Amino acid sequence: MLNMKTLNDTIKEILDIYGLGHLMTEIPAPEPAPIPVPQPQPEPVLEQAQAAVPVPQPQPEPALEQVPAPDPQPTPAANPSPPPFISYVTFNRLGLTIKNLNNILDSNEDFEMHIIDCNSKDNTWDYINSLQDERIQSKTRFDLNRGPIYVLNYNLAKRKPNQYFITIDSDVYIKTKNWISRFIEVFEAFPNVGLLGLTRDNPYPRHMPPIIPRVNGNAAYLELRDAQIGGIMDFVPGSLQVLRPELITEIGYWSEENGYGDAELSPRITHYTSFKAGFITTVEIDMTQSIGCDECQGQEICALNKSIKTCYMLSKQANMNDSFVGNFKWKYLETFKEMAEGGRSAYCASINDPASIVGHKYNHEWANENFGYYISRSN
Repeated sequence: MLNMKTLNDTIKEILDIYGLGHLMTEIPAPEPAPIPVPQPQPEPVLEQAQAAVPVPQPQPEPALEQVPAPDPQPTPAANPSPPPFISYVTFNRLGLTIKNLNNILDSNEDFEMHIIDCNSKDNTWDYINSLQDERIQSKTRFDLNRGPIYVLNYNLAKRKPNQYFITIDSDVYIKTKNWISRFIEVFEAFPNVGLLGLTRDNPYPRHMPPIIPRVNGNAAYLELRDAQIGGIMDFVPGSLQVLRPELITEIGYWSEENGYGDAELSPRITHYTSFKAGFITTVEIDMTQSIGCDECQGQEICALNKSIKTCYMLSKQANMNDSFVGNFKWKYLETFKEMAEGGRSAYCASINDPASIVGHKYNHEWANENFGYYISRSN
């Protein structure tokens, strides 16, 4: 836990970097927090067995069955929430993937990791298969790269109902130890926060959109103020994001229909849900985009002819995100227009979760066109 002086100093340093130091004067000093009184914990929600394409229906409160025990038994502890779900997606860049993923696994924090490789052409899949960490729950290799939104939602569809969801890009090196607990501390201090992330870092310029500093006791975050629809970088970047379970209940999935990812998620949350989005300042990252072959930890398994093409060159050549944005911004604008006019809700369905499409608008033609754009250009 950070004391109040350290916390304020940290926020002041971050705001000074972006020329926003004067905002600290607007934050009232927090009153001493009362000694917390332990509260009774609610009964855990009983998970229902998955049915084929269920139609959501109101469920009656389950009756608790009283089972007499022959002898007095100690009261069992309530089942804790599952550890956070980490979605980790790889697409070439073997050297960076090894460096950054090994760093995440070199941690004592608990999580459930699900790794998907999107048809890498280097030896990334060989590296993934070599990993033995018990926190890795699944390893999946797609035969085609269908773009970043399809794969995100593929993993999100596997999340447990009360599980935090974390997505980390393979070019993110997390410098801070115990970084998951730092996110969770802020979520617990601010129940109305649904999405937290970080600003991009080296080699990208640090950019902070308009924000409102928020402090509660020893916890703080920077609330995204505007999240302008169509604004330039006025959103929480998708390089490392953490989503609260209750938020996911409201928003469903990333939009497969417009495919705009982080640029559509922040304004959808800010303007059309009961939650806020923002940044934390206590986790540091590096986003180096390439490393030399002589520094690569995967030299023993790499079979590429480096004189022709390196793993970074493979990744850069197959990255279609910028061209996609240029071609399909109209879908992004149209979906928000439909929300503003009441033609669709904030909830976005996914082809990976057929039940989510029941009762929600889903433009199959748009989504399939988006997937096809990557299939034809990025494989």
